[in-house]
Amino acid sequence: MTMEYKDYYAVLGVEKSATEEEIKLAFRKLARKYHPDLNKDEGAEAKFKEIGEANDVLSDPEKRAAYDQLGQGYQPGQDFRPPPDWPNRAEGFDFTGRPGADGAQQQDFSEFFEDLFGRAQRQQQGPRQQPNFNAKGQDSHARIVIDLNDTFNGAKRTITLKVPELSADGHMVLKNRTLDVTIPKGVREGQSIRLKKQGGPGYGKGEAGDLYLEISFKPHKYYHTEGNDLYLDLPVTPWEAALGGKIETSTPAGPVSLNIPANSKQGGKLRLKGRGIPAKTPGDLYVVLQITLPPADSPKAKELYQTIAKELDFNPRAQMAAQL
Repeated sequence: MTMEYKDYYAVLGVEKSATEEEIKLAFRKLARKYHPDLNKDEGAEAKFKEIGEANDVLSDPEKRAAYDQLGQGYQPGQDFRPPPDWPNRAEGFDFTGRPGADGAQQQDFSEFFEDLFGRAQRQQQGPRQQPNFNAKGQDSHARIVIDLNDTFNGAKRTITLKVPELSADGHMVLKNRTLDVTIPKGVREGQSIRLKKQGGPGYGKGEAGDLYLEISFKPHKYYHTEGNDLYLDLPVTPWEAALGGKIETSTPAGPVSLNIPANSKQGGKLRLKGRGIPAKTPGDLYVVLQITLPPADSPKAKELYQTIAKELDFNPRAQMAAQL
């Protein structure tokens, strides 16, 4: 679905190189100007919400880093669609969901914002600013992309997270943080792996928060998953589909022997129970038949196709004429 690109820097009236302090000052100034309690002009409330949304992104180093990466080359109001691999391209960014500058709380977000960041849980700063207050640090969230085989066998991976930090002059810089992660067998796409005490630092004597790594699978030419079920797009020849018979194929769980029914159609499904994602209740493997024609790229191949055309009385469009 296409939507308009939002230039959050333009909304706050700051340059893309603006420091955290410059963003904070711009937000405060505009928030006072358009606050619904102070400004009764038509459109003031909508402008106030837009300012709050821009501040939510630009005052959060993680969101700002991801927004800057995605928005390269876009102009305000230009038709925009997040790339299909946006979750993968956002891999490694740590969306902690901390409140914006001054603890601003903004609940009604635009479709543009929701498509990129979702509804993050936000917490009031409140007592954490007290000098003797002890509290657990914020939980952090990031995405990692794994191979499909990792969920069938389990794996150990070394990942690098991009952690935004503020430099001495107030500008945001990205630093790499390396972690060793154990991928459990049977993890599903969309699930999160919890790494205890790897999130935000604690306050006072409080322990660090946890890090949640949301799992995405690398796109695969033949496989995709739906929950615990695995789908395999299996190429078969026209004669295998027409005549049926046994064929062998490999799967992430190992090789299998399939019985192809005679006169199988394109897109026909074969279900192999328990051959999907391993779990307490394993998913199923659905083999989706993809009838693949051999190319007529040699004299012999052309001759065979011509023989089929002469010998078989077959017209796939015969019934269409009666319905037109």
